[in-house]
Amino acid sequence: MALRIDRRPISLKLLIYFLIFSWVIIAAFPFIWTVWGSFKVELDFFSISDWTYALTGERTKAEYGSPFTGKGYEGAWLDNYFWRNAINTFIICFFVVCTSLTIGTLGGYALSRSSYQYTFWLLVIALIFRAMPPITLVAGYMLPFFEWNIWGILPTTIIVLVAINQPFTLWMLHSFFQNIPKELDESAKVDGCTQFEAFRFVIIPAMWPGVITTGLFSFLLAYNDFAVTSMLLAENNRTMVPAIAAFLGTTYTEGNIMFAVAAVVSTTIPLFLLVMFFQKQIVSGLTAGAVKG
Repeated sequence: MALRIDRRPISLKLLIYFLIFSWVIIAAFPFIWTVWGSFKVELDFFSISDWTYALTGERTKAEYGSPFTGKGYEGAWLDNYFWRNAINTFIICFFVVCTSLTIGTLGGYALSRSSYQYTFWLLVIALIFRAMPPITLVAGYMLPFFEWNIWGILPTTIIVLVAINQPFTLWMLHSFFQNIPKELDESAKVDGCTQFEAFRFVIIPAMWPGVITTGLFSFLLAYNDFAVTSMLLAENNRTMVPAIAAFLGTTYTEGNIMFAVAAVVSTTIPLFLLVMFFQKQIVSGLTAGAVKG
């Protein structure tokens, strides 16, 4: 076996490493800076008189006896019950992902194996609904929700988020199913499987990375949503993103920047861990369409 010799000059290698390192630092700096600021008081992190206070924490030290403090996290999670917002968020995300994937996998599989002409038009209609601004769809739900007295609760918000997310899920899973040869279905049927058994035991395992990738995107849509959740949820049922906006305050209400920054960090860390945990499946799912089976 022949060894591959890297003939690039040392200067070019150093330049490549420097550019990669610089890109990583620039990309990660906003999050690192936000984490740093979450342990400072507002007068330090947003100091106008002297920006170095954000580094040294002079006013944090004067107020709490240390250049770092966890009062932002304590105030957000305990005093303002941010943990309730976190629980609401994960409840909504769980049911949105489960419902979207269930409908999307069954619908995407059926459309990918259908030979009827209306299949194309169904996908086009789904794409049109996906292109519409979510706020226009929410407006249509408001009146019946108020009339039936079901506004402000989690189940109605889950229904709306599934309706908004379903066209995207259907399109994405349909494309994954199309890249799986129909011969697999036929072989499973020859071995005695029904259509559903072939789908469950043969097709789904073959496209599992695609299911995980689609599920992750569905999770991110529900997790990061602000417009739908802020309009459809009552104050006591808020998710994390609207709660962060409430921490910032409005022209009529006073906010607390320390709580908001701490809540932003708390909201971002689960996303980082989730992407790191599923990174292999995400890459496999995103590249699955490049190679036909």
